[in-house]
Formats: sequence, C-alpha cells, structure tokens
Amino acid sequence: NCIEAVAHQKPRALNFYQQIGVDEWGWMQTRVASDDRGNWFNWLWAWENPDPLKKIMGLRFEPHNKSSIILSAITAGQVKTNPLRWNHRQKAILYPGTNSANSPEKIKSLSDRIKLDMGQVISAIPRVRYPEVTWPETYNNKVPDALADEIIIEFSAHPEARFHLEDKSQLQVSALSENSDDGRIRVIKPPDQRITIRVLDKSSGRDIPVKFHAHGESGEYLAPMNRHRYPNDAWFQDYGAEFVNSGLHNCTYIYGSTEIRLPKGKVYIEISKGFEIRPIRKIIEITPEAGTITIEVEKTLPWREKGWVTADTHVHFLSPKTALLEGEAEGVNIVNLLASQWGELMTNVGDFDGKTTFGVNEAGEGEYFVRVGTENRQHVLGHISLIGYEGNMILPLTIGGPDESAIGDPVEMLLTEWALQCKKQNGIVVLPHFPNPRLENASAIVSGGIDGVEMTSWGDLYSGISPYSLTDWYRYLNCGYFVAAVGGTDKMGADTPVGTVRTYAKIPDNQAFTYEVWKESIRKGHTFVTYGPLIDFTVDGKNSGSTIAMTSSGGTVNIEWEAASVTIPMSRVELVINGVIRESVAVEEWQASGNWNIKISASSWIALLIRGHHKDKPEIIAAHTSPVMITVGNTAMLAAADSLTILEQIEGAMAYLDTIGTRAEEKIYKRMKMSLTSAHRALHNRMHQAGIYHHHTPVNDHAEDKQ
Repeated sequence: NCIEAVAHQKPRALNFYQQIGVDEWGWMQTRVASDDRGNWFNWLWAWENPDPLKKIMGLRFEPHNKSSIILSAITAGQVKTNPLRWNHRQKAILYPGTNSANSPEKIKSLSDRIKLDMGQVISAIPRVRYPEVTWPETYNNKVPDALADEIIIEFSAHPEARFHLEDKSQLQVSALSENSDDGRIRVIKPPDQRITIRVLDKSSGRDIPVKFHAHGESGEYLAPMNRHRYPNDAWFQDYGAEFVNSGLHNCTYIYGSTEIRLPKGKVYIEISKGFEIRPIRKIIEITPEAGTITIEVEKTLPWREKGWVTADTHVHFLSPKTALLEGEAEGVNIVNLLASQWGELMTNVGDFDGKTTFGVNEAGEGEYFVRVGTENRQHVLGHISLIGYEGNMILPLTIGGPDESAIGDPVEMLLTEWALQCKKQNGIVVLPHFPNPRLENASAIVSGGIDGVEMTSWGDLYSGISPYSLTDWYRYLNCGYFVAAVGGTDKMGADTPVGTVRTYAKIPDNQAFTYEVWKESIRKGHTFVTYGPLIDFTVDGKNSGSTIAMTSSGGTVNIEWEAASVTIPMSRVELVINGVIRESVAVEEWQASGNWNIKISASSWIALLIRGHHKDKPEIIAAHTSPVMITVGNTAMLAAADSLTILEQIEGAMAYLDTIGTRAEEKIYKRMKMSLTSAHRALHNRMHQAGIYHHHTPVNDHAEDKQ
C-alpha cells in the first residue's frame, strides 16, 4: 500500500444483512470494504501548493525510473489540512422527516443517499427512546421505542467536509457542535472518556460475570471496547457474547470487568444476572475525572442455597468458552451446547468428545458447566436432544433430506432409536421445542425413551410458556406417561439470551452438585420450568417427579407451595390436576405462599402453574412444575381421547415411512417399521384392555373393532 496516497474509492460500510456472493460472507461481517486490493485502482495523492498566490499554468510529471505514469484526473480545492485525512468517527441525529420510516430498507436507502464529499457515512439506524427519569424503575430488557423520524448516523470525515442531503442542501461538518441543532442534524456527545466498569458480588467482593448494557443521552448504544458496536443477531452469522432484544436493545456479556469509552454526562446502565439477583438499572454521571466505576449486585432469592440448580437444555453455535461466559452471566449453572447438522453444514462437532464437561474442578465439581451433546433431527418425524451422553457421537445427526438433512439422505434412524442409544451411553433425552415437529414424539414417549419435554422461548422474552406445548404434554401425562418439564431456548443467534426460559432441578441434600447428579435429577423429574418466577412445591412433602401410592379408596393430599420473583411480576398461582385448573389464587407480585388440601379418588397427576406479566405486557404462563404422580389402587391413567390422538400420531409416522420418506435399504426400513409397530401395539393393547374402542386405520384393522 502507498504511504502518502489512498485508493480512489472511499472505504465504505457493508450491510451484513444484504444478499452476498459465495465467497463474501466473512467479509460482510466486517462491515467494512475498501478497494485497494483489486486488479485496477487509482491512487489519490494530495499535493499542497507551496505558493498558492501564484497561478498554476500546468503540471509536469517526471518518473524517477523507467516506469510509466497514468494520470486519470486532477481536481483542486482549498482546505486547511490534508483532505485525505479524516477525523475519528462521530455520531449525529438526523431528522429526515416522517416520510422516512425506520424500516431497514428505508434506512439503508437513506444512508446511501446521504453523501459526504470528504468522508463517509458508516451507518444509519433508527434512534431509540429509553425512559430517562424513570430508567431506574423500569424492568430489565425492556425494549425502547423506535423513532420513525429520527435517525442516528455515524460518520468519519475531514473537518471541512460537507453533507449533501436529500433535499440537495449542504451542511458543513465544521458547523456541527454539541450545542448546535439546525433542525436537520444534531451532534451526539462523543464517547471520549475511557472508563473501567467493575461489577462485584456484594457478599464476596469479587468480580462476577453479568449481562451489561449502556447507552448515552441520545439513546445511542455504548459497547465495551472489545465488543461489537453493531451486534449481528442473524442466524449463524455471529457467535459473540452479545444479546440483541427485538433488534433495538443491545447488551453484551462481561466477566465482571470491562473497558469502555463513555461520553461525559449521563450514561444509563443495565446489569442483570439470572432470576435470583434483582436486575439493576441506574444512571451514572460521567465526569472528566471518572476512571473506574464499581457496581455491586446482591443475591436476593436463595433458591440455589435450597438445592436448586439451573440449566438451558438447548443452545447452538457458541464456543464452549463463550457458552460458559454467557451461562454464568445469566445465572445458568448448566449450558447444554448441541452439535448438529444443517443440510451440508456441521456445527460444534469439533467440540464434542463424549467425555469433557467444561467448568469442572479436579474433584469433578463446580458451579457452572458446559457439556456438548447433539440435536438429531428429521423435518417431519421430529427433533431430539441427546444430552450428556458418553463415548462416540450418535450418528447420523440428521436424516431424510431437506430442510434438516442433505438432499438424498434416507430415513435411516428413528427418534425412538436415537433415544434408546443415548440412554445406553448414559445420556438423558429431551424432546426440544415440544411438540413441534411432533410426528414421532408419540412413539418415543410410549417406548419409554424420553426424560423430558422442552418448553422453548427462541428469541421471545415475553410470550411465556406456550399453552400449545402444555396441552400436548398434558395429553401424555393423562395417559400415565411421565415425562419431566424442562426449559431450553434453542439459542441460534444473539437475538436469544441463554436461559430466557430455563430448567430448575433439585439436587439431593446429601449430594454435591455435579453434572452427573444433575442428569439424575432430570431423569427423576425434580424440575420446574420458568421465565422468572421461582417455585418450591410439594405434595404430601414430596417434590415434583415423585410418585405417591394410595389404596383403592384414595385419600386427601396436602399441597404446599412458595413462589418468588425478581424479574417478572407474578399475578396468579394455579393448581393443575389432570390438565384441569382446580385451584386459582391471585398473589402479590414478588412473594407468595399457600397450601391446599385436595381429595383424590382416582389415579391423577398434580402440578403448579404461575402466571405473571410486566405492566405493559399481556399475562403469560411464566412457570410450571413437573407433576407429582398419584396412583390409586389398580386404576390406570388412560384418557380415551388423548390415547387415540397419540395412537394416530404413531400411525402417521408409519404412513410417512411407507410413503414419501426417502427409503433406506430394506433391512433398515424393516427395523424402523418394527420399532413403530411395537410402540403402536403397546398403546393399542392398553386401550383395548381399558375398553376404549375406536375406528382403526386400514393397516391396523382387525376383527375386534367395535367402534
């Protein structure tokens, strides 16, 4: 590269969401392009006239060697400093008018039409408005309002550069100041104060990982020096330790101490760490003397001390080390990082070795762990999470062709078979984002291969546990098939924080917390799922996942519960028996407890559900326990309508295998067909023994069909 000249094409910002060529994906993530590496480009050299009072009559170029000179153009101007040297980046608020709505397309078009003659517009994003005076009282992760008629532009320019605006008017950069506002553009205070932020645990005085956000008085995001100024929340495009809520509220994860450049004046800070520490939103005044800012966080809910540990059962794409940071910063004790296949793409497969649990000490213990498992998938039959298993990777990772597998891949393995193999290798098995896709869930559960069904958030912090997920789960419980409730995010980008919805599992009092002990608690169903509220729930003193045996005359059970929250305000606590709400009570927002005595006359299951919401959001199902199962004499649980639906799902899997599923070799096909037939017969026989008669599909018809 030249020392005193620059390429004729100005460096420019790239939009990492736009369509790109085959080899350009990585370059798009840099958001920067310059044309000094092509086959042909011109060099711009700024020559300062040593005698500007004399009229220039001509220019003569004489090479020092035999090389040729090609002169493309000459231009002249009058500036005080080298026109090729720009100042550092600046931000300003542009007022383009209400006709320039803040859609990504219009903002991108707007940034293309704003020109700088000796500089470059780096970005144009909608300005957001956060609450100012009430900032400390608002809730964590609250999305700001986007302003349709105000755009934050970032630019770098020569001091004497001029903006050329849409209306053909011009505006000198030198005319901008912190106090100027001509109705078209206003400068934002520069982040020129280098600050160290330290977040300490109040009880120990140590730095602790947290989720961190900062913005200035104009709503501009202020990122630590080693984090993205513009986090990318697109699928499989970035794996940094960041979170972007609804495309507007940016956060990052820090180990407890970070370096950041902040503007002088008011800076708005947000810090959070899981569901047991009250989130902090505070306003800090940055002065010229500021150097280190220390913020203390304090644990307020003692659920970990009661033996509860947290987990996210479903995370993708992060490195194990980044997953460990995000888990600890979000207060998630266990992050299950799942390798998988997406068409011809393999992810996290090099992180799997079938033995390593990241975060353990020499004794095999610790407080925060990451373990790599696999999510094995088929786009019709379903997905299955194989967690914490040992030995070789369970293959194939995906089957049956697009859009999960590669074109032409046959259907050569069932979820039911993957599940049984995982159990042989000491793993636990979860049906992710239950029940979708749902077709082979039925066979896998009826065959006894499933430990838990997963309530999933994806990138939605506010919709809570899906009633659709609960309804399908209740169907299996009503037929006596116990599977625990677990929580996992299916995180695949910065739009989803680890642990948005999470599993709380109870560790036995006499055992140290290890990954193996956690797996056993999941198998036993000592769990609840939550978006924020925490629960202690017992039936006759027994935790979720327990079984209570009664004589044929039944009896009365005593149900005790305690609930608390520091994130989502609670509104109601409800008792669910066999899928029906039997008791419902309004509760205080942050702390509640109670008990009921309930008469049980037939085999049943009992669970607790909590509703809640922020004041500006609809009420959601915010938490749900796994059930306590009660057997009364020899009465079996087998709801007629639910059992028929489950049976029909197994028949659907058989029909798919027989018709459009890409056929594997005959031996494999027969093995899979036998597996589905076995599950079908097991349930079918139970239904007939219970006197539940029904229409049969032609392939399963027989003489005893009594409708």
